[in-house]
Amino acid sequence: MAIEESFRERYRSGDTPWDIGQPDFNLIEVVTKHPIPSCKALDIGCGTGDNSIWLAQNGFQVIGTDTSGIALEKAKEKASKANVECDFILVDFLKNKIEGAPFGFVFDRGCFHAFSSENDRRRFAQNVAAHLEEAGLWLTLVGNADEHRQGPGPPQRTAGDMVSAVEPYFEILSLTSGHFGSNCPNPPRAWICLLQKRHLS
Repeated sequence: MAIEESFRERYRSGDTPWDIGQPDFNLIEVVTKHPIPSCKALDIGCGTGDNSIWLAQNGFQVIGTDTSGIALEKAKEKASKANVECDFILVDFLKNKIEGAPFGFVFDRGCFHAFSSENDRRRFAQNVAAHLEEAGLWLTLVGNADEHRQGPGPPQRTAGDMVSAVEPYFEILSLTSGHFGSNCPNPPRAWICLLQKRHLS
């Protein structure tokens, strides 16, 4: 089953442990402490929209994309209730150019790590770079392979997996080990990686 179909099926069945009903604290920390000034932002794999809505509430002009129509309907409802403007688009990011580029900031929480092949991860990184303006920033939250986990959880990648995929297109500004925002008592570990698009002469 393709990754996008797998996500659609899980939204249909309600098996969405990543949907925590609030923005991920890692996004809030990086945006406020780096800080990242408000700009046009792209939230890849936005799910039901909590991170997109938080960005919009903080002055960003946000486009959120996902492959699940169910998730996006919920995102639109949440944005309407929060009285913020976000554009939510049903699209496969790996295969399509998103209108509105270039963006100053791209966020993905658990999309990049969903690809098991190095080639696909590299294509994902290349596509992120193609959507960013000069020196634009990408924040990605990635399942951390240093965690020896029993039972289900997000896909896990090593630091090496990440570096080899992003290095041609991005400079890594920070790569820290932490954990995902979660409703679980024992949240899954994550890499929190902030990258800047390379100047390619």
